[in-house]
Amino acid sequence: MWDFLDWTVIGFFLLALLLSTFSVYVVYSGLLTEIHISTGSSPVKSMTVAYKYKEGPYKESGLLFTESCRIAPELPTVGVFYDDPKKVPAPKCRCAVGSILSEGDQRPSEELQELYEKFGFRIFTFPEVTHMVSSCFPYRTRLSITLGVCRVYPQLNCYIKDRKLCAHPFLEIYRNRLIYYISPLARQGDFYVPEVQKAPKRQQEGEESEEDRRTDITGEDSHSDRSSVSGLLQSHSRDTSPSLSLSPSVLYHQRRDSLSDSDSGRRRSRRSSSASSFEELQLEAEKCVTSDGPEHPGLVVEGEE
Repeated sequence: MWDFLDWTVIGFFLLALLLSTFSVYVVYSGLLTEIHISTGSSPVKSMTVAYKYKEGPYKESGLLFTESCRIAPELPTVGVFYDDPKKVPAPKCRCAVGSILSEGDQRPSEELQELYEKFGFRIFTFPEVTHMVSSCFPYRTRLSITLGVCRVYPQLNCYIKDRKLCAHPFLEIYRNRLIYYISPLARQGDFYVPEVQKAPKRQQEGEESEEDRRTDITGEDSHSDRSSVSGLLQSHSRDTSPSLSLSPSVLYHQRRDSLSDSDSGRRRSRRSSSASSFEELQLEAEKCVTSDGPEHPGLVVEGEE
């Protein structure tokens, strides 16, 4: 009887100790860390990175982080995530993961660059951008990565949505025991690696949402040589309105016919369906032509690089 009670007390004590230890571990990993979101300059300068491109569930990107760290554990690592996993099927989510070889004006070591290329990594440079949405989170344990994803991204998305910003793609930089979460508001196209630019799948398959088309316009406005890309957070070049493809002569005749019909008192219900469609295109074209350009649904950033 007493032995049973003794073992019960010991078991209860061990369970309480285990729960206490786990609680301390979770808190230490960043559970109660306050999240601050800000807009301004990037916490890192331009980066030359060695990366590998992958399509698939983002949870599998950890293997690329591990592979990159094994080559040069002292280097900071970076992941660039191009799609929203809530809107794009997991097998089609795209990312680029690797190590930062150099920052700013510093040139990467040729020996280190050749070593990464030997293991199948490619070299790419991300520019320094003065307009970014950013946050940071402590990187103390493996659990910090999961907590950061669960706590930072929801607040980042709310911050961007509430202020009607147009920010993409999302970068995670692991450096100095911190995880930096950043998303550029300018020159977004310069953050798309060649593999993404060469695969305009989303448009061809008709999988783009309204938000996709909105971010496309931003990509074109960035004036980047690498701004033609695809996907949820893409900058694929194309006409922003079908009415812009009409020639000036067609628009002139449409307007003349419309004015003539109005002067003669014809009712709109007597027009044919094709004439109605043409008139709608004409009115939309006039609206676009008289404005300074296509309406930008996101943030108009001054000093865009």
